Amino acid sequence: MGSNGTLIVGASQAGLQLAVSLRQFGDTAPITLVGAEPLPPYQRPPLSKEFLTGTADADALLLRTPAFYADAGITLVCGERVTEAALAAPGSGRGEGTAVTSAGRRLAFDRLALTVGARPRRLRLPGAALDGVGVLRSHADAEQFKHRLGTARHVVVVGGGFIGLEAAAAARALGCPSVTVVEAADRLMARAVAPVVSRFYRAAHERRGTKVLLGAAVTAFEGDAAGRVTGVRLGDGTLLPADLVLVGAGVVPRTELAEQLGLVCEGGIVVDAQARTSDPGVVAAGDCTVRPDPLTGSGRVRLESVQNAQAQAQTAAATLLGRPAQTRTVPWFWSYQGDLKLQTAGLSAGHDGYVLRGEPDRERFSVLYYRGGRLLAVDAVNSPADYMAVRKALGEGATIDPDLARDPGTSLKSLIREEIRVAPAV
Repeated sequence: MGSNGTLIVGASQAGLQLAVSLRQFGDTAPITLVGAEPLPPYQRPPLSKEFLTGTADADALLLRTPAFYADAGITLVCGERVTEAALAAPGSGRGEGTAVTSAGRRLAFDRLALTVGARPRRLRLPGAALDGVGVLRSHADAEQFKHRLGTARHVVVVGGGFIGLEAAAAARALGCPSVTVVEAADRLMARAVAPVVSRFYRAAHERRGTKVLLGAAVTAFEGDAAGRVTGVRLGDGTLLPADLVLVGAGVVPRTELAEQLGLVCEGGIVVDAQARTSDPGVVAAGDCTVRPDPLTGSGRVRLESVQNAQAQAQTAAATLLGRPAQTRTVPWFWSYQGDLKLQTAGLSAGHDGYVLRGEPDRERFSVLYYRGGRLLAVDAVNSPADYMAVRKALGEGATIDPDLARDPGTSLKSLIREEIRVAPAV
């Protein structure tokens, strides 16, 4: 390899982890980490939780101290987006090339990693550009939303997913008199949890003073003569008063650079279990990727989580150094909505049955998901022991008998057993 080393595009959690992993694996070649935001790599999950409520400040979000990068020999470039990239020999698997940033900086590289993340999905509706209508993805977004929460009287959150519900919980915790969540689907967090969990969260948020509207389509944002938002118009003609609107309609993977490089992108940058893109000389990790299921190795999934970003980045670093790594991992996530702590392990997509443990009305329960009697995942609300037991079982390729799991008085950890696999008939 030449002397240009590795270029990591995207100073995200995945980007930093990839750089750190290269050093931990003994790589001594130059590493350049480029990020579009002016801040060094920081944690995103607290932005919609602890940062909004004031229990964590900007410094607490930083993943590493400023001195770390110099000490580790990592060149960190902040506030510049890589706008162009080209490989010297596309498809060769070698990975050498050059890139150009928005500031005109030219960067030569011997290896390339894309950890470019995702952008918030914007609603193309009348009034979407009004002052007071925003998203929550970056530190700057969160700073602005937090500042406006101090005087807002009518907050409307468009989207009943994790980010939207976390922000709604924060607004209520800060004393905002009116908070409304508007969700187009017929239940909250519909893509992520079972109906019983959706029903629980709707009731729990309403008990805490948040109004939840389901099956409600937003058609426009209305404002005053000064260009400030004053209301949210729904499909049935209802006008919700609003002086602050948060749009939490999901994210879109950043694939522009990958497409420029001719890499396969289908709902994200397509990578294999070793984090290799369609050009084996380029790796990618984090929210921007579509990858095989990390437990089964089959299909394609896109995972938005710290755990996936870190694990996939470690795999990508090993791949760049020619050391293919073991990639079977248990996906896990969390969403803290005020005092409601949801912890998820595994992937519940495709489940054909579930077991409810505990009483949702007591705000402490778990839901175990199964397919064909095989344990797939758990959603645990204020039930960390159940979460840890299922995460352990999945990590060991084990299962938990669904009939025995129904008894909330029985420890799930005591029910973990090796999964019995029946050999096909011959």
